[in-house]
Formats: sequence, structure tokens, C-alpha cells
Amino acid sequence: MNQMKFKAVLDTSYSQAVDMVREALAESGFGVITEINVTETLRKKLEVEDFKDYIILGACNPKMAYQALQANDDVGLLLPCNVVVYGGEDVAIVSSIRPSHMLSLIGDKHVCAVGEEVDKLMEAVFDKLNK
Repeated sequence: MNQMKFKAVLDTSYSQAVDMVREALAESGFGVITEINVTETLRKKLEVEDFKDYIILGACNPKMAYQALQANDDVGLLLPCNVVVYGGEDVAIVSSIRPSHMLSLIGDKHVCAVGEEVDKLMEAVFDKLNK
């Protein structure tokens, strides 16, 4: 596994993968608070008709976000955790940057500690997806 990100390759359709990701996130205490349908955005804004299915889900664990924000207001620059899902009919790719990697940019040891805790939660998400 890449030290900088989590990744799962799922032998399923894109739409099923999005559902699986939402479920796995919820089971680990994350809510999806933002959603960017990249495919639809490219279609509407640039008239791109042949881009793969691609979505960015903004996942947030409220308890962990609150702890990090209490330590440093600049944490908001790095929230929420983006989880991308892309693919097609037979395979879907899911990936997310490690929260600890992102939060290390703040340079605050308390924020880094929270990032390591969020890594454990996100790792559980990807463990479930990789089964």
C-alpha cells in the first residue's frame, strides 16, 4: 500500500462501488457531507461526453474534525477527507489520501495525532472494501 494513500480495486460496477463506499464510510463513523460528480460537471461545463464515471465524496467524522479544529483553526483548509470512486461496468477504483499525510501540512503535533486516529478509521473503510 502506498504510504500516502489508501486504495481499493473492486470487481464491481461503479454505481455498486459508490454504494459500498458510502456504507463502509458510515460504518466507520464518517458522513458524506459533499459530493462532486466529476463526470456530470465535465458534461455540463465543458460538454465532455466520454469521461469515465468519477465522483469525489467528501467524508467527515464529526468527532475527529471537531478535535482537530479545536487544536488549530487552519485544519478547515484540509477538510473534508476526499474519497474518489471511478471506473465502469466491471471494475471500480476507490482511493483517498491518508488523513495523517494531509494534516501533517498544518505542522501541529495535536493535529497530527488526530490525523493518525482518522487514519485508523479510514483504514477500516478500505479493509472492508478490500475484502
